[in-house]
Amino acid sequence: MEALLDSIHSPDDLKLLSFAQMETLAEEIRAFLIQSLAKTGGHLGPNLGVVELTLAMHYVFSTPQDKFVFDVSHQAYTHKLLTGRRDRFDTLRQPHGLNGFMLRTESEHDSYGAGHAGTALSAALGMAAARDLAGGEEYVVAVAGDAAFTNGISFEALNNVAEQTKRLIIVLNDNEWSIDRNVGAIARYFHKIVTNPHYENLHNSAQRIVKKIGGKTAVKVLRRAEEAAKSMLWPSVLFEEFNLSYYGPIDGHNLPQLVETFKFLKNAQGPVLLHVLTQKGRGFQPAMDLTKKFHGLGPYDPETGTTKPGELTWSEAFANTLVELANQDPRVVAITAAMPNGTGLDHFRPHHPSRYFDVGIAEEHAVIFAAGMATRGFRPVCAIYSTFLQRAFDPIVHDVALQELPVLFCMDRAGLSGDDGPTHHGLFDIAYLRSIPNMTIMAPSNEDELADMMKTSLTLSGPSAIRYPRGAVPGVERKPTPQPLPVGKAQILSEGSDVAILGLGNMMPLAEDLAARLSREGFSAALINPRFVKPLDREMLAKFANRVAAFVTFEDHAKTGGFGSAVMEALEEMDSHVPVVRIGWPDRFIEHGKVDALRQKHGVSVEEAWSQLVPLLAPRKRRTLVAS
Repeated sequence: MEALLDSIHSPDDLKLLSFAQMETLAEEIRAFLIQSLAKTGGHLGPNLGVVELTLAMHYVFSTPQDKFVFDVSHQAYTHKLLTGRRDRFDTLRQPHGLNGFMLRTESEHDSYGAGHAGTALSAALGMAAARDLAGGEEYVVAVAGDAAFTNGISFEALNNVAEQTKRLIIVLNDNEWSIDRNVGAIARYFHKIVTNPHYENLHNSAQRIVKKIGGKTAVKVLRRAEEAAKSMLWPSVLFEEFNLSYYGPIDGHNLPQLVETFKFLKNAQGPVLLHVLTQKGRGFQPAMDLTKKFHGLGPYDPETGTTKPGELTWSEAFANTLVELANQDPRVVAITAAMPNGTGLDHFRPHHPSRYFDVGIAEEHAVIFAAGMATRGFRPVCAIYSTFLQRAFDPIVHDVALQELPVLFCMDRAGLSGDDGPTHHGLFDIAYLRSIPNMTIMAPSNEDELADMMKTSLTLSGPSAIRYPRGAVPGVERKPTPQPLPVGKAQILSEGSDVAILGLGNMMPLAEDLAARLSREGFSAALINPRFVKPLDREMLAKFANRVAAFVTFEDHAKTGGFGSAVMEALEEMDSHVPVVRIGWPDRFIEHGKVDALRQKHGVSVEEAWSQLVPLLAPRKRRTLVAS
């Protein structure tokens, strides 16, 4: 039964409930999320942890007038349920359905879209400063997990908060986890606050005084007790050095306490930070037992939490190969930016714990850290999603490529990332990397080729990048030992004289399908596995430019600045006028949905290639096909 949840059509309905009813509503929301996400998949664990926090925020504040900014925003499902999207929740992450993150075009209550960590504080501060300039009265509340504070952007924002506004509420949602358990000095600092018994006793005493006295006197006593506790334990408390008033930690599942605290903070003089403690996966034992798995996952059994056994993924194939290479070469080290599970490096860590480095959500630091290790003779491997490596563009240029350091970037989730949508699609990495001098870029068509490319990178004196997609590998048997590839040489799978088809990486099946169709239509097609985006195999291009009517390039990347563009540029430099049919993603942000459906919708297909080829092949006579 979801009687209360069914009655909530807007945050105004929530304000009519008693605390007891809100407690019941919280349990209904958890039950609803567990059942609903079992069908669609999604970020279950983070959302189960912030139910009461989100209820309290909507109870005290009034969106869309007041602005909520969720860091990453994968934990905004309760917010969506409370703001009129309950009846569409079964479309979450489905084609034409609700986005898995906050999206400004989806609802007026979504004041800021996101998908990457560390953006909430800067965006909220910008909103607060704009409000101040315009003379507005609305409240701005930023909710950021403790993992977001390992991101440099968060600290850049903290450095400016007190200078730019006198009214901003920052909520530190502390559950000790991002996807994996948080690491580093910041995580230890938060843990020190939470576990110090003297602080907790003084904080509890202050809360009891507030309940007994009430009014302005209580506010003064609360502040004095808090300040006394902090000054006794740490003369220089981190957040107050940024001129933020710090409150907490408080129980993020205690609705009355959350509501009263937010009411108090609405009248605070100056920017404030509220530290709340929440339990990731609360209310669903499998999500609490397997925190990493239930951070974000596909469909599952809502009773047991079990999922279908998966095939070997590209991430796992990468990690298995890296273990083997590290076994053979003591210079190999692995670096992740808080994504050991997503990148597969949690498989590497047990084998080589001293050569595994998790730097937190800090991609820029990860790249420069790798550069530093490379100067000392090591061979760093940075495993970072394509979409997250965008953040580290300047360090790649300035710190790695300019110094020609042998850092390998293994870009997981290159290409379309399906259900996660535009914030997570890896459709721009070729464009942002291929213009960088000294960079070698590779794309494997199967797991055996991935291993060979990783081995190849160890022979290079400068930086390299390997892009591979999300999902299962093709299932090709691997050689016992990876072999280095000739740098910049494509693999010609079959010769042809009418069309040369280049299928980059995971797009090889489409290239094969087009070759088969051309053959059925009486044309001769060359099938080529490019392997290298940079350097391109110019000898191969020159060879086919002298015989074919057209080239076709398939890539799981934006056409603008992508692999097809590189082929066109090379042909132009050779003074070749052979047309290039480029099949890739259009110059727009691609929505979330199923990969095959999105490919058909946006023309990333054999049909699109065929339709563009027909007029180019018209002057050529088809071979006469004789039935056998």
